Amino acid sequence: MKNKNKTIWANRFKGKTSKSFQRIGSSINIDKRLYKQDIIASIVHVQMLVKQKIIHKIHGKKIINGLNKIKSKIDKGQFNFQEKFEDIHLNIEKKLFEIIGPTAGYMHTARSRNDQVVTDFKLWVKESTKDILKHISLVMKSIIKKANKNTDTVMPGFTHLKNAQPISFAHHLLAYYEMLKRDKKRFENNIDLLDECPLGSAALSGTSYKIDRKYTAEKLSFKKPTENSIDSVSDRDFAIDFLYSSAICAMHLSRLAEDFIIFNSDAFNLINFNDSMLTGSSIMPQKKNPDPAELIRGRVGINYGKLNSMLTIMKGLPTSYFKDLQDDKILVFDGYDTLKDTLIMSEELINAVKPLKDKMLRMANKGFTTATDFADYLAKEKNLSFRESYSLSAKLVNFAEKNNKTLDQLSLEDIKKIYKDVDKNVLKILNVKNSMNSKKSYGGTASNNVAMMIKKYKKEIK
Repeated sequence: MKNKNKTIWANRFKGKTSKSFQRIGSSINIDKRLYKQDIIASIVHVQMLVKQKIIHKIHGKKIINGLNKIKSKIDKGQFNFQEKFEDIHLNIEKKLFEIIGPTAGYMHTARSRNDQVVTDFKLWVKESTKDILKHISLVMKSIIKKANKNTDTVMPGFTHLKNAQPISFAHHLLAYYEMLKRDKKRFENNIDLLDECPLGSAALSGTSYKIDRKYTAEKLSFKKPTENSIDSVSDRDFAIDFLYSSAICAMHLSRLAEDFIIFNSDAFNLINFNDSMLTGSSIMPQKKNPDPAELIRGRVGINYGKLNSMLTIMKGLPTSYFKDLQDDKILVFDGYDTLKDTLIMSEELINAVKPLKDKMLRMANKGFTTATDFADYLAKEKNLSFRESYSLSAKLVNFAEKNNKTLDQLSLEDIKKIYKDVDKNVLKILNVKNSMNSKKSYGGTASNNVAMMIKKYKKEIK
């Protein structure tokens, strides 16, 4: 076929394209990932052109058959992507010319690569977001499953990494369920915001052809067509929103991993992992290192970097389309791949966690974690102001510390040295499990509360 190796715009230019620009300007090694979206969008576009009698149905049928053949070749790994044709759009179009001849020239009627690429990209982000949502749900289900077995497991809750108050290990885990629930909402919101079809906006001004943009939007499962052609081709908010949501989700998983790393350390020794989530040392035979958790913690930096790069590309662009936007796809693709791997590892990590319940209980008794309970007891039962109760509780802590005792080891006589008007019931106040179960306010750590929340979560995550 004549001119089959030339670019679409070759007749307008004299001489060959710079080799370095051809290498850097080509995106085919990246955006070939969009081939399914590009082909389905082209098929729908051609169907619309036929429906509107812009092209003959014979041409339309020939083009669609050719596109399906190309998809089959790519699916089977039999397609030769060529860098000189720059991107997925022109690679497919060139191949279509090879297969069906000049009729392929009708396919690009009433559209530009500008609206074509953003349509493909939106379709990909929409599909990939649904995949991310599925994996977030799997992590959330793992959290529920682990929490369900540990509603009565007492551990110290920490502030500043210092023992603060007794909590349920399940309650601690479910904090991450809430974070991931917000992550899901962010991703779902992005789907809602991007759900407008840009196809038909052409280069930037729309087209003079009598196209039916509502038809293409509906056929491609968008809610409606976009309403400003200039914004349509230059909008990458959906890419930024995807990377932003990914960065926050990765941050939450990093915090979870950091908790587990700390709890698994010899200093804390509150949890173990199955060996499937541990690695050894090349020199120290005794070591079992939580490397997967450390990778989860580290990979958030990749997600942050992709978001920052995308924001930097966009911040100086006037409206309309510019070549700068070519790099948007590799940033989003990498952000997606990184987060998906992190979610898969996080699910496995949660399933591999084994709480050391006796050690958790012993540590919960350290650091005078029921001091607030004693203050609350005095305020509620003895009608003291909380600040007065707080001061008396601090004195009790000082007494216990001086005598090298935990609060639950104090006798009634010891407590009466600080405040005389108490009876033996005060000893129950200083028990860490009683302390945990006394926090019955909505959202609190009491076992019954936690069990109720798990029941609620199971219903909403189905």
